[in-house]
Parts: sequence; structure tokens; C-alpha cells
Amino acid sequence: MVRTDGNASVKKTFQPTPFSELPLGSITATGWLKDQLRIQAEGFTGRLPDHWYDVGPESGWLGGPGEDWERGPYYLDGLLPLAYTLEDEELIARTKPWMEWTLGSQRPDGQFGPKSNEDWWSRMIMAKVLAQHAEATGDERVVPFLLKYFRYMLAELDGRPLREWGKARGGETLYVLEWLYRRTGEPFLIDLAVKVHEQTIDWTGIFLDFPYWRPIARFDHRTHVVNVAMGLKEPALYALVSGESKHRDAPMEGIRQLMLYHGQLHGMFSGDEWLAGTHPSQGVELCAVVEYMFTLEQLARINGEGVYGDLLERVSFNALPATISKDWTSRQYVQQVNQIQCSHHERNWTENRGDANMFGLEPNFGCCTANMHQGWPKLASHAWMRTEDGGLAAVAYVPCRVVTTLPDGAELKLHVDTSYPFEETVAIRMELSRESVFPLKLRIPSWCEDPRLEINGAETSFRTEAGYATIAREWKSGDAIVLTLPMKVRAERRANGAVGVVLGPLVFALPIGEVWMKRSGNPPFLNWEVFPDPSTPWNYGLLLQPEDGWATVERGVVGRQPFRADDPPVLIRVRGHRLPEWTVERNSAGELPHSPVPARGRAETLTLVPYAGAKLRIAEFPVVEGIPD
Repeated sequence: MVRTDGNASVKKTFQPTPFSELPLGSITATGWLKDQLRIQAEGFTGRLPDHWYDVGPESGWLGGPGEDWERGPYYLDGLLPLAYTLEDEELIARTKPWMEWTLGSQRPDGQFGPKSNEDWWSRMIMAKVLAQHAEATGDERVVPFLLKYFRYMLAELDGRPLREWGKARGGETLYVLEWLYRRTGEPFLIDLAVKVHEQTIDWTGIFLDFPYWRPIARFDHRTHVVNVAMGLKEPALYALVSGESKHRDAPMEGIRQLMLYHGQLHGMFSGDEWLAGTHPSQGVELCAVVEYMFTLEQLARINGEGVYGDLLERVSFNALPATISKDWTSRQYVQQVNQIQCSHHERNWTENRGDANMFGLEPNFGCCTANMHQGWPKLASHAWMRTEDGGLAAVAYVPCRVVTTLPDGAELKLHVDTSYPFEETVAIRMELSRESVFPLKLRIPSWCEDPRLEINGAETSFRTEAGYATIAREWKSGDAIVLTLPMKVRAERRANGAVGVVLGPLVFALPIGEVWMKRSGNPPFLNWEVFPDPSTPWNYGLLLQPEDGWATVERGVVGRQPFRADDPPVLIRVRGHRLPEWTVERNSAGELPHSPVPARGRAETLTLVPYAGAKLRIAEFPVVEGIPD
């Protein structure tokens, strides 16, 4: 594809952003999110090196003869933020050999890492890890290490340009270059940013004039779903150098086009492995989920707009936990919105093997086993950000504690107590070393029609700009804020007149009884097929009448693992009809009958649960038209 941009307007600086990241460790998870992180630590993330050779003690990134490319850096990109977000000394200790070996591996010319693999791509990931390590620990070796490496990269790129995965994922380097520039002001970092952008796939041109309208049938880096998820942030990062509106606009236009032609109900665009269309039985890769989350966190920072937090919550609370077992000991390579069995069978994938939606250690391919760990920790570490005018902004609502120093020197602890997204209220309590004037930006989700805000018990009026309500005042210790975000059940329209059921940021699904059958592997990380219990049919259409009472919501207790179908913290009752004509095709739920479908027989009451808890499910339904019994 011919590039549509040049560097004529490049300025020798990275421009400021509306929001900026807090140092890793400033935000610690509490409540249900802390439980998710602990389950993660007790499962894959905390134990993987003891059971998986690729990130074990013989890794090339520990000086051994083992895997020397992306898997060690991928694993660290999740382990390290998990360790510091949980303040877990055992996990922190696990990161140190990797950091020490990497920092000790730099050669006189600036290159670092395993000598057996010189690829740019794996070093893009490890550079991100090193930046996080420096934020969390204050390690003064990191900045000079990265400066030396990037001088090497600038000198080498003309003769050894980015290719394949590095060419697709140059935005990961732009992210670290910006991080380093804001700490050093080194002009050569701008020259390198321009060169990296010029050698990266032209994501700006692709997203502004999107050409991939149909499922893709053959390999191309421009349509590989993980590359696309990463690539969406590249134009926005480069806009900080170029200052051009086309670079700022390209990511959102790309998101619109991706969701139009390949969008899925859980907030992702499909890819199994290439962009795969909107059919709810197509898959989406787990790597794409966690990379898109990080992309959305960066777009929220760079643009300061609440829409990116809306998108981030949709993916985080649905697509992420759906594709990992509730105890974090098995995962899928791809998930399906309508997923009626997870078994080793041929399906209508664009690329993947028959085991791709099984749960296990590394079904289909091991990249997701290495890369899955960053999802929850980075959501926690990006839930709040600094604002350009000295305040704080809520990017995503999760239970957490934020500790930071304000521009006037006041020490602030912000306690965010909430069971959101399972409940409607977010309570925020201030601890301040002294009174301080600063703005607080609270994201108001676009789906919320009647948000309410109280400060110290008094209802407070506000107006929303760019998705945020800004409260600027003098704050004192003990100030309490309660934000209420009323959630109405929504029927979101899908292709061929189908619908998905949504409450706030949560997608709901009809759970199918699960029969888990061990296929292979060794404890604790077994490989499983999941078959439907024949006593729980799946082929239902929904009744959306009467308009004001087609669905009822019931809330319960938010347990340690809220993403489970047998004990959901919130459920929705609806009415529906069996549709015998909706059948299995190629071992997946087949083409949905076109809506509306005439009602026949007796209507049944159906119980829908949060999408992520039901590993077998139907979440996209035909609509039944008629008078319920």
C-alpha cells in the first residue's frame, strides 16, 4: 500500500498529551480486581516458568539455550506489572533474574538480548518491560541502557530495516521512544521515531481508507488480528511527532471500520487468525484482546476522550475473562461469541487449527500462553491517569487505591470502592496530606442516560465534555464522591436483525451446561475439551416485547470469581422460543435465522449471565416476533 503521509511537518519534539500514565505501582488493585490478579498469580502467571519450557530457566532471555524470541519478553510484560500492582514480593523476585540478565546483556555497540536471535521485534517488547521496571523501581540503569540501544537502532535501521512482525508493530517502539524522550529530551529520539514510522506498515493509510471489507483467507501482516490491534495506536503515537490531524484521526476511523466489517459483541473485532467478519461463530485471538486493551489505554492517554475508556471496559469485562478458565490454569487461543463446544474439530476459521478454541496450556500456538498476562495488570495500572492541568482522570472504573503526589506537593491517596461493572455505583474517598486545589475528571460512559454525582452527600450538577465530567475545587482529606451510573438493559442490533443483550459495559449470554473432559497434558495446566450438556439446548430466539418489560435484572453477591456462570453476581431474565431450524454447522452454531422469526410454541423464561462466565454460550440471538404465551 502506498504511504499517504510524510515527515515534512515533523517537529523536534513529542507534543504533550491530555493524560499521562502514573508510575507503575501508583495504583494497587482492591476488591474483585485484586481477586482476579491473585487468581492469575496462583495460576498461569505465578507458576508458568515451573511448567513451560519456553519461559523456564533455560530461556534465551536468561542466557540459556531455550526460546530466544518473543515468549520471554511477552511473559515479563505481564508478570512485572502484576507483581508491582499486587505488591507481591515473591512475584517481584521472579522478575529480577530476567531484568538483571537483560541489563547485563548489552554489547559495546548498544545491542542487547540473546545473540542467537537479532530480530527487532522481541526487543520492542523487552524495551517496554524495561520502561515499566524503571517506573516501578527507579532503576537508574534503564535510561542510559535504552539511549545506547536506540542509538544503535538508529544507526542500523537503514541497513537492517524493520521486517515482518517488527514492520507491523513499530508502534511499540514509538511508545518507548516517547517515554524516553519525556525523561531525556534527546533530539535523536525524534529522528528514530520518524525512521521507525516510515519503516512500519502504513496503518494511517489503512485505517483512513479501509480496504478489508470481507473475511481474509490468506496470510498478510496487515490483516493479522494481533498486528491490527497493536497497529491502531501507531498513528496516534506518531501524531505526537507529526502534529498532523490524519494521524490523530486514523485510529478512531480504523476502529469504526473494523467494528463495521469485523466487529463482535464483546467489543473486539474478529481474527482467527486473519480478520474474519462479523459472524458470531468466528473467533478472536487472546493475544489480540490483551494488545487491544493496551492500545485503548494509550489512545485514552493520547486523546483524553472518554470513548476509549468505554471501549476498554467492554473488552476488559467481557472478551478477556471469557477466554481464560476461572482458575487461570487453561486458556483458549480463540473464543467465539456463540460458542457451543470447545473441541478438537474443524471449524470455519480463516487460519487456525481444530484445537484453537480448546482450553489448555498452549492449544493451536503458544504466543497467547506467554502474552495473556498483561491484560488485568495493565488495566489496573491505567485505570487512573494524570491530567495535563495537574489533576487525575478516571479512565476505567475498577476497585483500586491510587497514591500520588500533586503538583503543589500534597500527598494524595484515592480510594475507589466499587463492585462496578456488576453494580452501578462508584465511591471515591480522598486522603490528603493537606488541602489542595486540583481537577478530578470522571468518565461518564456513553451508554449511561442519567448519571448522578454526589460530593459529601450533596447532589452536584456537572456537564460532560469529551466523555468526562470535570470537578475542579479545593479538596480536603475525607471528601467523599459517589458516582451512580444507572444501567438499563439494551438490545444491541447485530447482522441480519439479530441482537445481543447488554447491561452497562457487560454483555450477557445464555449459558450452556458444560462437560469438561481432559484430553491431554499434566497438572496443573491440563488440556480440556468442553462439550454441551444435552439437557441444556442453545438454539433460542428472544422476545423483545413488551418494550418496557422484556428483561428483568437480578443482582446478587460479587464473589471472589465473579466471572462464572453457576454463581453470577448479576443475571437477566428474558423470554424466548426454541428455533429448531437453527442448527450446528461445522461444529459451531450455524447461520442465525434472519430476524424477525415468527413465534411458535410456548415461550420459555431464559436466564442470561455475564458473557465471560459462560464458557459455552449463546450471546447473539435471532429476534422472535409474535405474542408470547
